[in-house]
Amino acid sequence: MSKKNAFYAQSGGVTAVINASACGVIEAARENQDKIGKVYAGLNGILGALREELIDVSQESVEDIAALRHTPSGAFGSCRYKLKSLEENRAEYERLIEVFKAHDIGYFFYNGGGDSADTCLKVSQLSETMGYPIQAIHIPKTVDNDLPLTDNCPGFGSVAKYVAVSTKEAAMDVASMCATSTKVFILEVMGRHAGWIAAAGALAQEEEGDAPHIILFPEVAFDKEKFLAKVQKTVDEKGYCVIAASEGAQYEDGTFLADAGTTDAFGHKQLGGVAPTLANMIKSELGLKYHWALADYLQRAARHIASATDVEQAYAVGRAAVEMAAAGKNAIMPAIIRAEGEEYSWSIAEAPLSEVANVEKFMPKEYISEDGFGITDAGREYLLPLIQGEDYPPYKNGVPQYAKLKKQLVEKKLDTEFKV
Repeated sequence: MSKKNAFYAQSGGVTAVINASACGVIEAARENQDKIGKVYAGLNGILGALREELIDVSQESVEDIAALRHTPSGAFGSCRYKLKSLEENRAEYERLIEVFKAHDIGYFFYNGGGDSADTCLKVSQLSETMGYPIQAIHIPKTVDNDLPLTDNCPGFGSVAKYVAVSTKEAAMDVASMCATSTKVFILEVMGRHAGWIAAAGALAQEEEGDAPHIILFPEVAFDKEKFLAKVQKTVDEKGYCVIAASEGAQYEDGTFLADAGTTDAFGHKQLGGVAPTLANMIKSELGLKYHWALADYLQRAARHIASATDVEQAYAVGRAAVEMAAAGKNAIMPAIIRAEGEEYSWSIAEAPLSEVANVEKFMPKEYISEDGFGITDAGREYLLPLIQGEDYPPYKNGVPQYAKLKKQLVEKKLDTEFKV
């Protein structure tokens, strides 16, 4: 039986360390050449497979692949494209199998969140029924930290570190000017349904009472009166108030504070900015001077301040995915397992995709303080190890140096084009 080629793709919002997973996949595949042939990467994620736009990774040098470990964003291109259900559009999945068959691809590595886990599972199932079995391995990635069965998600630790550092530095700025200037600062961070990133802002605190003074989680219903009272009390006592707000902060009925009234390619509600919404509320109700900022793409692209723990884990799950595939595994995800004990350590285990796909993991109640505006000691104990260590990229002329790939496409073998 001849060895099969592998297909790797990046999905959804990118992170500071998703390329470290790509590096792990490619380096491990090159070490397993007795079982895995060529590695192809999808240009712009799963769209690369549907359009038969496959990057020949063998054309990339050993040095450039190694440099992926310290390069942010998606080196091969990612996309927000959710495949429909098999019942709605079986043709999409059949197209994937058709492309895989044409290029002798027997391994499918999909690097993303819950939606990509679902795609991975469906490809595995459908390929079996079509008589061309694909070993589909999902590689966890999401800054939202909301995948189940894994202790944490690669990508989150670096965002958490960025938010903690940015909160600390901005708070020092506000504190120094609050006597005559800004009284309230709001940092809006990502997190549609899960407040993990907002919670990370609390890691800026070294002593009780340090900023951020208020954290808004999607898991805690927003109470306007309670919130405004806390803002005013903090300003009265400290002279200023710093707020870390999750973009998904919502009222008790589930309405987002910043619902823009539209949806994205995945069918998720698009949010119009919780920070300016809160700022206007504070201005109109309390009359306090404010500033706000969106961490936005900066929080997930900040490779210069990535967590060394996160980089190591992202690389490890990429390698583990290949090793699992080479061992004949299918429809699973490498999951990070935290060991018991005071000293932080972790290992990789197998998680079945049937229990990962389309399941969100939220902040546990025991991690959120009783007043709903902060985290508990248990929450801090969980978060703190994930931001540990520095892993600086190489610098030249004062700026980081990142990998630039050739991204050479292989020749198409199918006569048909697929419109998406």
